Amino acid sequence: MSHSAPTTGLAGHPPGLATLFFVEMWERFSYYGMRAILVLYAVALPAAGGLGMDVKAAASLYGTYTMAVYILSIPGGLIADRWLGARTAVLLGGIIITLGQFALTVSSLTFFYGGLSLIAIGTGLLKPNISTMVGSLYSSTDPRRDSGFSLFYMGINVGAVMAPLACGFLAESAAFKSFLAARGFDPNMSWHWGFGAAGVGMIAGLCVYLLRSNTLAEVGSRPKARAAASTEPHGGLTRDEWKRILAILILFTFTIMFWAAYEQKGASLNLFAKELVRTQLGSFEFPASWLQSLTPFYVIILAPIFARMWIRMGSSQPSSPAKFALGLAAIGIAFCILIPASALTASGKISPLWLVAVYFFDVIGEMCLSPVGLSTVTKVAPVRLVGLMMGAWFFATSLGNKLAGYLSGFFVANEPSTLMSLYGGIAAMLLISAAVLAFATPAIRRLMGKAA
Repeated sequence: MSHSAPTTGLAGHPPGLATLFFVEMWERFSYYGMRAILVLYAVALPAAGGLGMDVKAAASLYGTYTMAVYILSIPGGLIADRWLGARTAVLLGGIIITLGQFALTVSSLTFFYGGLSLIAIGTGLLKPNISTMVGSLYSSTDPRRDSGFSLFYMGINVGAVMAPLACGFLAESAAFKSFLAARGFDPNMSWHWGFGAAGVGMIAGLCVYLLRSNTLAEVGSRPKARAAASTEPHGGLTRDEWKRILAILILFTFTIMFWAAYEQKGASLNLFAKELVRTQLGSFEFPASWLQSLTPFYVIILAPIFARMWIRMGSSQPSSPAKFALGLAAIGIAFCILIPASALTASGKISPLWLVAVYFFDVIGEMCLSPVGLSTVTKVAPVRLVGLMMGAWFFATSLGNKLAGYLSGFFVANEPSTLMSLYGGIAAMLLISAAVLAFATPAIRRLMGKAA
């Protein structure tokens, strides 16, 4: 695509960005709706409709499942690069996710694990390839690229705000349980209504994708259809391409640290909110899972600010590695806040404002790292390997998710000193990583070459 790509779409971006924005919004509604209640459902007693797992088992399940969601992005990227093309891979992935979400509406362990497996497979097809399609809307020199990814990232988070509110209400709220009981349904089955709402969200995403496919032109077409228009040399990778791949892999290492901390909110911090935080506003008691909406709410506010800031700074904005270092430092501050918060739980449940502050710094870190990471992969990776490298980005994310599940297994609600050690250790890991990456930034920029 040329530098003068169409500007008739969302905020002066190509029209295809709005289509991919809304598809990803509904896919993330589906994913985050289910994620908001997964650990809570797993630890709930069978008498309350749950699986009755202990914290370590539930955290391990969460880590393994979220790892699988991202690790399957590697074959998902390869399948699109070699055979299907990104466009078909996204459609097929969305259909498989929908089947998985509705499998979770059945109260059966077989359907539960089968549903999680289908969602992981479908997300592996959809997630790397929809991000690749966003990158394909811009030339490598288009200054709108990072801004476009920040707006796309806002779409992710519009879905993620709505999801815990809707799915958490259906799964946890006394009001909905009473509604079910009054109509002859088992109120303990409310968890499965929450999972079903996530499936409805994915259907909405598929409808947007099919109805607005004309805005995508040739973006994400099958590999054979692209071959004729490709001017890229075939054969082995050049020395410069290997250097760029090495730069991406170094950044991926730090990405693992980031997601190990960030994904605490779906596991240990979800349990923290359920057991140690006052979930009341006046006389109104809300589901603990609603606090999961804070993070994406902040993203919606901050994404356009960061998008505008990067454009205004132009060539003087920090390099991608420097942005990664800033992201690690910000989330490190978030976990420093959890140390006194954990200490205060010795006196009883604490104010939800502690998590309000924690999640704010989480999001500052996220905005410096996650959309920038997506943009960096599509900009720095060799074109014929961009799907595979996007899969590798999500592989790093998957390792971070598994590590998050492992660390969450150390959560003990009635031991403040244990919580202080857990969150203090995570904070130290993040701040040290930020310092190391800041020191290494000049060398990484040299590896990236002109793409830096």
